[in-house]
Amino acid sequence: MKREPSRDSLISILLPLALIFGLVLLLSLNIGQTNSLEAVSSSPVESWLKLLVGYLAAGTEIAAAIVIGSAVIRGIVVYLRQLFSRSKLHYDSTESIRLTLGRMLALELEFTVASDILRTAVAPTRQDILNLGAIVLLRTLLNYFLEREIRQGEQSRPELRRSDESKTF
Repeated sequence: MKREPSRDSLISILLPLALIFGLVLLLSLNIGQTNSLEAVSSSPVESWLKLLVGYLAAGTEIAAAIVIGSAVIRGIVVYLRQLFSRSKLHYDSTESIRLTLGRMLALELEFTVASDILRTAVAPTRQDILNLGAIVLLRTLLNYFLEREIRQGEQSRPELRRSDESKTF
């Protein structure tokens, strides 16, 4: 049973290092590369698909902005309400707001990754694929650390988790 925590700690160290190494590798491949496929003309159907996918990607980015904007506004409102109330649970409420905002940031990262994948979906060049790989690795790394911090915050404050589960943010 003692090997499980050490295995988890080893994974928590190796995973971010592997992601960082992959990001550096992708960025090093990205430098000085030119693609001869960009000169190839596209068909009318491909142009139409690029336009449609561009609108879908823009819609996904708008959804990400709405998610994060609403989370920030809601967090500010809850914080100000708690700040001006004369409750002794100020620290607990700020921790709850922080964890909820972190969850919303993780959701926003998923939306932005989806948007980047959509933008690369139709006739990608090698450069587009390398850029997408670097962006996805970077956002995965951010999401990993964000999820880890959320999990640590929830484990350190179990009463917050129970109260958050009973409320919807």
